[in-house]
Amino acid sequence: MILTALAIAAAVLWVGVLVAPWHAWSTRERLDSGSAPDPIDCADVTALVPARDEAAVIGRTIAALRSQGPGLEIVVIDDQSSDGTATLARAVGGPQCRVVEGAPMPDGWVGKMWALEQGRRHVRTPLTLLLDADIELQPGIVAALLARRRADNRQLVSLMAVLDMESRWDKLLVPAFVYFFKLLYPFRVSNSRSRIVAAAAGGCILVETAVLERLGGFAALRDALIDDCALARRVKAAGGRTWIGMTHSAISRRPLGSLRASWRMVERSAFAQLRYSTPMLVCCVALLVVAFWAAPLGLAVGVARARWLSLVAVGAMILSYLPVLRFYGRSPLWALALPVTGTLYLLMTLSSAARAWRGVHAEWKGRTYSGQT
Repeated sequence: MILTALAIAAAVLWVGVLVAPWHAWSTRERLDSGSAPDPIDCADVTALVPARDEAAVIGRTIAALRSQGPGLEIVVIDDQSSDGTATLARAVGGPQCRVVEGAPMPDGWVGKMWALEQGRRHVRTPLTLLLDADIELQPGIVAALLARRRADNRQLVSLMAVLDMESRWDKLLVPAFVYFFKLLYPFRVSNSRSRIVAAAAGGCILVETAVLERLGGFAALRDALIDDCALARRVKAAGGRTWIGMTHSAISRRPLGSLRASWRMVERSAFAQLRYSTPMLVCCVALLVVAFWAAPLGLAVGVARARWLSLVAVGAMILSYLPVLRFYGRSPLWALALPVTGTLYLLMTLSSAARAWRGVHAEWKGRTYSGQT
């Protein structure tokens, strides 16, 4: 009876994901540059690139920004790097690139927010592009962002950058990361006027400069570990509209390659996503256990009714994951590994909570943060 009850719960959960009107699994919300984009005047845009020890990737990032079109201003905030990041940025950026030497980080700030706040003071254009130092933009994607913003009258538009997927661990974990993010923040709801869901992808965000100023700059997000969604929430709360989509035209060149690298990426913010709440963690664990363990267990050892219900759950789970796999050019067979992937993300979340309980809420680029949300 217990297995049957769990199988019913799993079937209801996954069929619900599949048929819910917001279609969280869909990849319709997407934006890419054309096959042969023409350069456009980008004089209304300043790109802010926070960089801390990014010598391995900063050259490609700056060169890709320069290819977007004339007039684009670039501000690189060298966040006290020790590997020659600033020198490389100056060499590649030329006269349209300004390198700001970052000051020591004050108490109560997260490093990225402090770097962006220093860069914001140099912005004189109506639009600000927030770009992570490892994101390489394909030609024409800034033009596509500008067109999307104008067409939909959005104050913030952002793109979920694609990560290089070279290792088997990347192929197992990266598409699932995007899939789980979309389940948590359905893009269709986020892109609507509803304030229930507000999502952005911090690697690539185009936002109106005046909106940032009205919000109080990045000081309003000074302690935010999940700064992208926090920014989207504040924009929506102020009456603005946001848009988030998937893309092939913004590529993260920061290789993960190993389970350890992916684990660290998720671990640093997973418990923050749950607002450091132990009750929410318990609910999350229970949900993931039902989602990823109940159906396989029911198929393996359940009675006939439990097996049929488990088969329905597994079928709906696989169908909901296929669009993301297809978008990233991955084999549909990877959907069969989703219970394993879900279990790994569950363990990462528990590891994130354990770190927080020890007093270390996050670690990144040699810095540790305690108590931030």
